[in-house]
Order: sequence, then structure tokens, then C-alpha cells
Amino acid sequence: MKEKILVVEDDSAILTGLVDLLKDEGYRVCSATDGEEALRIYTEEGPQLILLDIMIPELSGYDVCREIRKTDSLTPILILTAKGQEVDKVVGLELGADDYIVKPFGVNELLARIRAAFRRVHAREKNPGISIIFGNVRIDPRTYHGTKEKKQFSVTRREIQLLQLFMNHDGEVLDRFTLLDEIWGVRYEGTTRTLDQHIAQLRRKIEDDPSHPRYISTVHGVGYRFTSTTV
Repeated sequence: MKEKILVVEDDSAILTGLVDLLKDEGYRVCSATDGEEALRIYTEEGPQLILLDIMIPELSGYDVCREIRKTDSLTPILILTAKGQEVDKVVGLELGADDYIVKPFGVNELLARIRAAFRRVHAREKNPGISIIFGNVRIDPRTYHGTKEKKQFSVTRREIQLLQLFMNHDGEVLDRFTLLDEIWGVRYEGTTRTLDQHIAQLRRKIEDDPSHPRYISTVHGVGYRFTSTTV
């Protein structure tokens, strides 16, 4: 039986189109048109993925994301938004959203991102992973918890995936499209900013000075280099 997806969207035409599309693909689908209803159905139905619009009544998509992430760090949340400002994306990433899909979006792009999200979930279930340790940083992928000296912080699934990939290529330069393919699982235009925002968030947690990173350095025009040991 295919996975269950919760679609949260207050535009009836968009909601109907998304529900019909996902059902045609074989997914089980539940839906909500406002934030309070979304949280209730999330609790009752236990979906394996959430498509979440930001501009919804009662509680915003940000509020819904924040509430879910208080107790659930695993279920993928794909935010649907017509907004394009970077500040909105940063807020969503800080709250634990996995990615943004900006309206209008193509059907193939949406389905590809959903399939990629489920592949990552299944891979994580088969291999929960071991602790990520470098310098004075230690991160437990099983608890989504990290420490840096006496500072404690939480990490998202995407941040863990990025660090695991970096650790497997310690000292190498990874271009942006390689990172997008490996972590997001699909190539599409406009995602480099999403990647850069995730890197910026990660640096704020693991670097002594995020403006002068020691571990994740930018290779301009190419991508990023992770170095686990520093002089």
C-alpha cells in the first residue's frame, strides 16, 4: 500500500487538483484547508508526508510546521508557497521544513520531489546511521541532537544528510548540482538558493564564526568543501 500524504491548501481549485493528482499516482490522501484542521488531521491520520501551504487561515503554515516539529522531526514537510523572498525561505528552514516548492510548479517536479523524499525516508529507516564527529562537534542522527563544546543544538534531517555526504567526501570539493542530486534527489532550476540557505543554517550551528567558516568553506563558482580537521 502506498504512503499517505496530507495536503494543506485553502485554495479549493489547487487542493482538488493536488488530491486528484496524488490519488492518480496511487497515494492515499487526506486534506485540510486551514492550520487548525491540518494539525487535527495530522494527529488522527498519521501521514507519511505533508504538502503544506503557507498562507492558510487560522494557523499559518509556519505555525503548523512549528507545532509538528515539536514532536516529529522525521515526517517530510514540503512547503507550497507563492512567496519568493529569501527571508520567508529562511524562516521555513529554521522551523524544520524540508524544502520549498514555489507556485506555480510543474506536476513532474512535484511528483519527483515527493518520490525523492520517500526514498530518503526508506533509506534512513534501513540505516539509522552512527554519530557524526569532527572537531568539537558531535551529532547523533538518531536523536537529531548535536553538541559543540557546551552548546547544544538540534539538527534537521537535511542537515544530517549534508554532513554525512560531506564526511564521505572529506576534503573534496562538491559542486552544487552534485549536492542537490544526492540530498534532494532531483535536479530542478532555482534550488541552489535552497542549498545555500541550508548550508548557512548549518554553519550557524557548527562553526565558531559562521562568517569565516572552518569546516564548510565556499568554493566560489563551484560549490563547497568540507574539512573535518582544521589547523
